[in-house]
Formats: sequence, structure tokens, C-alpha cells
Amino acid sequence: MELQGQRFAVEVADDNEERARGLMFRDAMDDDRGMLFIHDNEMNLAYWMKNTKIPLDILYFDANRRLVSQQRDVPPCSLGNACPPYPSTAPARYVLELNAGQAAKLGLKDGTELTFGPGIPPAP
Repeated sequence: MELQGQRFAVEVADDNEERARGLMFRDAMDDDRGMLFIHDNEMNLAYWMKNTKIPLDILYFDANRRLVSQQRDVPPCSLGNACPPYPSTAPARYVLELNAGQAAKLGLKDGTELTFGPGIPPAP
């Protein structure tokens, strides 16, 4: 997967179980890695950091794979169900989680296109 000329190897979470687990309980993630969440429909989404140990940038993309909302430098949360949500400000179908700071490093702006590689399945 490519974003703003930078390639990332991503794990794909495209079912309810994988999306719910996300990046929970991981101690670290390489800078060239991430997780791509694929939803069945475009809608307003909110992600949280329950049991997530690493700070993340949460990037929301619409059905055309255009960046529509960003939650940067989201801190880890160990408060269980009391962890706050980080919502999209527009309907999204894809969510990309990268290490915190990557969005700033890439200078991401709304409208930036996410390019899928051959290993990423099309959305249902």
C-alpha cells in the first residue's frame, strides 16, 4: 500500500473479529508497517485505543480511498471500556493505522489518495 509516495506493508482487518482486535496488545510496530481496516460500507466511524500500547495516527478514507479525516498522535489507553473514541469527521470506508507521527512526516492533507497494492483485496 502506498500513501504520499511512501510504501507501507499492512495487515488487513476486513471482518468484525479482526477489526475489533486491531493492534491491541502489541508493544511496537515498525515504521514501514500499519494496519488497514476495510469496512463493508462508507459511514461515520470511530476508533478507540482500548488495550493499545503504541501511539497511533488514525487515518480515515472514503470509498474512493481519499483521506477525509485524521486523528494524529492518539495516545495508548489502558482504561478498558473507558477509553475515549476518536471519530471520523466524514463518512469513511477504510481506516489506516500507522505509528504516531507518520501523518505529520508525510505532510498528509485531506484528499490525499491511498493506493492499494496487489495483496489488498477489494472492498466487499
